[in-house]
Amino acid sequence: MTWEDRDGRVPELLRQLAPTVLASLARRHPGFDVCEDAVQEALLAAARQWPGDGVPENPAGWLLTAASRRWIEMWRADSARHRREQRVAAAEPVDVPRAVDRDDSLTLMFLCCHPALTRVSQVALTLRAVGGLTTIEIARALLVPESTVAQRISRAKARIRDSGARFTMPDDAQRPARLAAVMNVLYLVFNEGYVPSSGERLHRVELTAEAIRLTRQLYDEVPDEGEVVGLLALMLLTDARRPARTTAEGGVIPLAEQDRGRWDGAAIAEGTALLSAALPTATIGPYQIQAAIAAVHDEASTASETDWPQILGLYDVLLTLAPGPMVTLNRIVALAMVRGPQVGLQALQLAEPTLNGHYRIAAVRAHLFELAGHDTEAREQYSLAARTTPNLAERRYLSDRAARLA
Repeated sequence: MTWEDRDGRVPELLRQLAPTVLASLARRHPGFDVCEDAVQEALLAAARQWPGDGVPENPAGWLLTAASRRWIEMWRADSARHRREQRVAAAEPVDVPRAVDRDDSLTLMFLCCHPALTRVSQVALTLRAVGGLTTIEIARALLVPESTVAQRISRAKARIRDSGARFTMPDDAQRPARLAAVMNVLYLVFNEGYVPSSGERLHRVELTAEAIRLTRQLYDEVPDEGEVVGLLALMLLTDARRPARTTAEGGVIPLAEQDRGRWDGAAIAEGTALLSAALPTATIGPYQIQAAIAAVHDEASTASETDWPQILGLYDVLLTLAPGPMVTLNRIVALAMVRGPQVGLQALQLAEPTLNGHYRIAAVRAHLFELAGHDTEAREQYSLAARTTPNLAERRYLSDRAARLA
């Protein structure tokens, strides 16, 4: 009987259990890199054996036992540590988890976002160790070769090992910076899924879903952190529009033209409730402001009912808290919607020297020219934007806009 025929939930079960087993092993034994390798081999063994033998009664315990044995085998190769580690392994009973340990998941996130790692390595290691994605899945999601992902993960584990980091929560002095790094990584993963930096698809559900799942875990552990609440609300309020973002053929549908009846009302309600509970008491941060902007868009039953003055005010705050090219460009669009496209074009001209040639400049200018009724200039800018946009779905959309104005 095949794996899928026996129990279709097994692939997802392995993915869910991977961080739990890794956390249990890392808590018990030193060497995060060795622990992670041992868990990966245990998962591979399960993938080979469970199709024929069936899922064990305690799958987490099965995996942990297999990973513990493999950890001992690998450490036995180091003769200097052989006797000591063997005694420790033999003396301690195997900790058999039966449910996901949220505290361990949070510790894993902090470890994967160690300051010794580059941001791209933090993303890859978080997806592997906490998200349970395979190297192949990460490579497909990030559109890089499998060998590149494997090298990044290997180097990341080596740097964690060389830094002397242990499987513990950071102390009070390190915690704020590490929490900020964790949130930033989750934000990057979500954004790469919602608007991929390259490739043919407009959306990568596997990345946005994983970012939301991990952010929920983070929220479960630190529900009083306003920016964690804001990040989860932002993801929910943004992802709620996904069903209406594309045509049946995968073409882009801009926000103003989307069928809002297809938006996910449950996600909007949850995101709005989270944000409403956090804003009165939490210290305001960029994620909460972005979530508030998303909420204003989601609350409008039609595009014409969008409260653009409120959105402009929120972007003014966001520009102070977290300035950046995309914030500037989005604020200019909001300004144009409040005061007219000509004012937006003037603001874009003034801001352009500070935008470092961002590839969306031409797309924003085209949109403003079209709003102003300057079709020739809009067509030229849409064509320019299409040539410089790395995502193929967006490129086709921009080319189509240019063609419509011909």
